[in-house]
Amino acid sequence: MKKTFFASLALSLIILILSCSSTTKPAEKIVDKTVYGPTEKAYFAAGCFWCVEAIFESLKGVKEAVSGYSGGHTKNPTYEDVNTELTGHAESVEVIYDPKIISYETLLKVYFASQDPTQVKGQGPDRGDSYRSIIFYQNESEKVAAENYKKQLNASGKYKKPIAVEIVPFQIFWKAEGYHQDYERNHPENPYVQNVSIPRIERMKAQFPELLKK
Repeated sequence: MKKTFFASLALSLIILILSCSSTTKPAEKIVDKTVYGPTEKAYFAAGCFWCVEAIFESLKGVKEAVSGYSGGHTKNPTYEDVNTELTGHAESVEVIYDPKIISYETLLKVYFASQDPTQVKGQGPDRGDSYRSIIFYQNESEKVAAENYKKQLNASGKYKKPIAVEIVPFQIFWKAEGYHQDYERNHPENPYVQNVSIPRIERMKAQFPELLKK
């Protein structure tokens, strides 16, 4: 009994240490205009935004990926607020891309393949509403594309469990604190990045070598 208890305690501590966390600074709101030229935006959540941001930024045609919060009801949320699981927000990413180079459908394909889409309310060691997987559609075309692809995956037999990804209308995106941006690139020594982010990114790259930036 004692061994089981201490083993569980040790596992919990390891997961806590490796979780996607850091100190808190005020969040900023993303304004609805861009300086990137003829680009479009897409919004996704799939666990820790450090991972998701780095995954999308590695793709040809993606100009920028921005970490932030979406899907909830709290205005101007901070990272600390979102971690309480009371804001309704999930760690999310705004993907700014050139549709002439990469399509929304391709972004969807990478999105689903770069995670375990059957995991409910979390990805890997990150558990809770703030880590749930969500596709935020902005129009009917995105909604149909997301729903159809989700149905195809459910019917394909690829996964033993149902796809848990939510598909909901986009409302607003709040940019995360500055220290969260490009976190995987700026902090390769971080234990979470080394043990969770990088392996996840490498698994995606192995599946889509033709989509990667040089």
